[in-house]
Amino acid sequence: MTTAAVFFDELETRDPELRERALMGALAGQVAHAQARAPAFGELLDGVEAARVDSRAALARLPVTRKHELLARQQRRRADSPFGGFAAIGWGAATRRVFQSPGTIYEPEGARTDYWRAARALFAAGLRAGELAHNSFSYHLTPAGSMMETGAHALGCTVFPGGVGNTELQLQAIAELKPQAYIGTPSFLKILLDKAAEAGQPPLSIGKALVSGEAFPPSLRDWFATRGVVGYQCYATADIGLIAYETAAREGLVLDEGVIVEIVRPGTGDPVPEGEVGEVVVTTLNPDYPLIRFGTGDLSAVLPGRCPTGRSNTRIKGWMGRADQSAKVRGMFVHASQVAEIVRRFPLLGRARLVVEGEMANDRMRLRLELAGTVPEGLADQVAGAIRDVTKLRGEVEFLAPGSLPNDGRVIEDARKYE
Repeated sequence: MTTAAVFFDELETRDPELRERALMGALAGQVAHAQARAPAFGELLDGVEAARVDSRAALARLPVTRKHELLARQQRRRADSPFGGFAAIGWGAATRRVFQSPGTIYEPEGARTDYWRAARALFAAGLRAGELAHNSFSYHLTPAGSMMETGAHALGCTVFPGGVGNTELQLQAIAELKPQAYIGTPSFLKILLDKAAEAGQPPLSIGKALVSGEAFPPSLRDWFATRGVVGYQCYATADIGLIAYETAAREGLVLDEGVIVEIVRPGTGDPVPEGEVGEVVVTTLNPDYPLIRFGTGDLSAVLPGRCPTGRSNTRIKGWMGRADQSAKVRGMFVHASQVAEIVRRFPLLGRARLVVEGEMANDRMRLRLELAGTVPEGLADQVAGAIRDVTKLRGEVEFLAPGSLPNDGRVIEDARKYE
């Protein structure tokens, strides 16, 4: 940690080219490690020459592993490998805890300090050594409580493990222990503040907060500020840990230093241009759980330029919805990956959106496609044939000029009337 207490460490302000070289230099080793120590990646990356995976272009050629695929593999191998072959560690001193996320998916927590790298986000939110943090994330089943506690401990903070619920007891602890900081969901912090006011209690001692797990709109941030709480948000998942965090600039979220993040077109593994909304895909440098191109299912987009605070890493807009889109049409599910497969067959096509219209039991599909220049003769019929081939359903085709579709990451739009 720097003595100036402005940045968590010197990594946050390094030259972007140096960061990229460091990340790409570590990437090949992580791929080789995953192939050798995590049997699932030994299979998924079979035939990949790890030493050649030393650039983003090379990384983009590897398969994306999405949460439902991770779950399916864990379920198949539950008897002999609780982590489905994705972890490089098992039971014993190397694994401090194991967590259960909805699905059911199991995640390991190794023995390293600040295992989930949350300290960086907590520092950006203003937490400092010697302070007491009231942690209201769950301490059982899911890793959120431990994720934040281990990060706070790495900063030198003391933690009150409030966990979920027991509002009155938590308010009593806050009133008596007087913590400087809150860690948890924004909705529970609002409940605490409202309950304290209703009970006629003095203002809470909490002056800073790191929130996550829910949307944190500016209106709620400002509501907290009027009550003396300066709140920041971070983006993390149970599989990866910290991915990005908010700074005092309030301009997007800065990526963590220990992950490689790509934004890809939903349903594919293809990176999108900077600024276009797509799915967040993360490669972690964690040797214990070496997830390579893990599809989070979350939508976001890269923000141009650097953070005004001086942090030099890439910024993303934050959570913008879910990428794992689907719709049931005439009794059959249509998925974003199927739309991507249709588009992939025609190199001339740009962005696409499948619109499902009409009324239930009388619905129709219309595939809207961006295309530069004149539409080649017969292309509409060819695309319609591809729709039937891939989805087993009939669909209309509409061509649009580039830039016509909204930049919101949506690939399937359900516009049916349900009245």
